[in-house]
Amino acid sequence: MKQSEFKKRRKQLMQRIGKGNIALIGSASVRTRNRDVDYPFRQDSDFYYLTGFNEPDALAVFIPGREQGEYILFCREFDEKKALWEGAHAGLEGATKNYAAHDSFPIDDVDEILSGMLENKNKVFYPMGRNSDLDHDLIGWITHIRNQSRTGVVAPVELASIEPILHEMRLFKTTAELALMRRAAEVSVQAHVKAMQLCHAGRYEYQIEADIVHHLMQSGLRAVAYPSIVASGKNACTLHYTENKAQLKNGDLLLIDAGAECDHYAADITRTFPISGKFTEPQAQLYQLVLNAQLAAIEQIKPNIPWNAAHDISVEIITKGLVKLGLLKGRVPKLIKDEKYKQFYMHRIGHWLGMDVHDVGDYKLNQEWRKLQPGMVLTIEPGLYIPENCKTVDKKWRGIGIRIEDDILVTKTGHEILTNGVPKTIADIETLMARDKEIG
Repeated sequence: MKQSEFKKRRKQLMQRIGKGNIALIGSASVRTRNRDVDYPFRQDSDFYYLTGFNEPDALAVFIPGREQGEYILFCREFDEKKALWEGAHAGLEGATKNYAAHDSFPIDDVDEILSGMLENKNKVFYPMGRNSDLDHDLIGWITHIRNQSRTGVVAPVELASIEPILHEMRLFKTTAELALMRRAAEVSVQAHVKAMQLCHAGRYEYQIEADIVHHLMQSGLRAVAYPSIVASGKNACTLHYTENKAQLKNGDLLLIDAGAECDHYAADITRTFPISGKFTEPQAQLYQLVLNAQLAAIEQIKPNIPWNAAHDISVEIITKGLVKLGLLKGRVPKLIKDEKYKQFYMHRIGHWLGMDVHDVGDYKLNQEWRKLQPGMVLTIEPGLYIPENCKTVDKKWRGIGIRIEDDILVTKTGHEILTNGVPKTIADIETLMARDKEIG
């Protein structure tokens, strides 16, 4: 992403912060996996959103109206030995030259320098309670200023969370962000199609997971947006199943929930299909019910429609369908009011999508479900999960888990399905899998 995009975001943030105030946000840290091995580094989404700086041990400072420059970056100094062992890093010169910081200082000197920047500021915006080290350091810097009150300096009088401002900005995707999300979606779509093509009894869930990750990496996207769920048979009834170790069996369904990350932006797709290539009658009946709910929910996605409209229609369709199939008994309005459907459909219809797979942004404003607006991206993912030990339903339904998920962009005139390339009708799934089994 071009630096001009990050500059626009910083300008917007500082306009909202206002002169006389200051904002701080820290980078992610390197986390130890075991002994001398670290987890792969992934930058804090809020920090990256404003800076594009993809290194640990950094602190971004924003001071609207500061004569010497409004954007200051504290980071690691360039170290030739570290560069030899671990690769290139920006250093102080790179922070200003390549990342457009107006000024840069060594992160090791932050205690000496930052308290001076906080002097005479009214309010400090920062991610309150999210970074214990920053919480602790900020109290120390403010205490230091207070101890100098006889010199005429004044400490900030108010601490405020930066997240309401920053997360509202992140909720609305720009053209540059959508380009990355479309790329993540495109590659994820291809990976799901590949998984369908390579699926057959006798393979293991982890082998299908490997097929997906292989395609993502071969396409240049080295990170998954979240741990892949590859759940066959009854495993699909565990919503966040990630063991991915069971052997695939004919007669079972396979639920795959997997997506790529492209330059910190996520895709999130779920498909459920028969390992044998053909749905059984009970599987087809439940699957079509979930698909009907998803299609109806997607039709609700347009500007000025409340967030919960898609969920409500999915609940209505699924509850009616469960009564028709005999899994629930009673009057539909009463079943919905009493939330009886939740024993089989226990989650909501979806979530915001962006730099985080469960992205930031409020779902309600002033205690009312917020209305959708162009630029928002969300998932639509109804599901049905019939536990194997559910004694209240016929045996033919037990152990079946189904979820269908797509990524939806709200446009000026309606919506765009970013992940539409993965088959999801029964006919299209069976045709794809039959064709590939014939080729095999």
